[in-house]
Amino acid sequence: MADKVVPGPVEGSAAVREAVCIHTRKIFDSCRDKDCVEDLRVYPTACSQAKLDCALSVRPRSAELLCADVHVKEITFNKGYYTVDVTYFYRVRGETFPGCEPVCGLAIFDKRVMLFGSQASAKVFASDDCCCDPCENGLPIGVVESVDPIALHMKLVDCGSSVEPEQEPRAIPQKILDAMGEELSLTCCGKKLYVTLGQFSIIRLERDTQLLIPAYDYCMPDKACQGSTEDDPCSMFSRIHFPIDEFFPPDCVTPDEDYRSLL
Repeated sequence: MADKVVPGPVEGSAAVREAVCIHTRKIFDSCRDKDCVEDLRVYPTACSQAKLDCALSVRPRSAELLCADVHVKEITFNKGYYTVDVTYFYRVRGETFPGCEPVCGLAIFDKRVMLFGSQASAKVFASDDCCCDPCENGLPIGVVESVDPIALHMKLVDCGSSVEPEQEPRAIPQKILDAMGEELSLTCCGKKLYVTLGQFSIIRLERDTQLLIPAYDYCMPDKACQGSTEDDPCSMFSRIHFPIDEFFPPDCVTPDEDYRSLL
């Protein structure tokens, strides 16, 4: 049976200098998802609502993920498992027809997943806390990684033609309202806007823990810091290479970040 590894120098030829204890977050469970969210209600800005009321149709331009609100709750009938509730807030942009007028609004998408997060009963306190509240209340930490969604489709619906009853406007955090930069039209007073989004995301549960890992050496930067004391802009410009590629068309075209906007 191999000897147990303990903190300190490590013998052998694997170039490992020592085993060290670190404090980090360990991932206990994770999942990835590819959501196609159809007919998500968009709350347009007040200016955009007036443009939508005069439009016949609207096409998507782009969608931006503003924030993801994450909450973790324990599942009582399945110990060690938790639900992760995520609320995505999107800034959605489109273009009306006719007129090609730009419109913007807020879309909200709720998602729930179940993951294993283990159990912990210890209460953790740190010296940099400003109060006596523990850093962790027995719950794992939910982490969501997402990219900006792809705006797939948009449509307009008259408020009177909807068979579903109009729901009460949900509470929107103030920071989201501030990010929109303009008052939103939360009630149906003309036409309603819907969007279909394609969302990629990774959701995981983590806990603070101590791990024993191999250490090869201290992290010493190899690159020296370089500064500039030259104030002459022409001297700085003389060191810039001539952008030949900007003057000649490329032989092939590679997709850029603008692929998310469907024209």
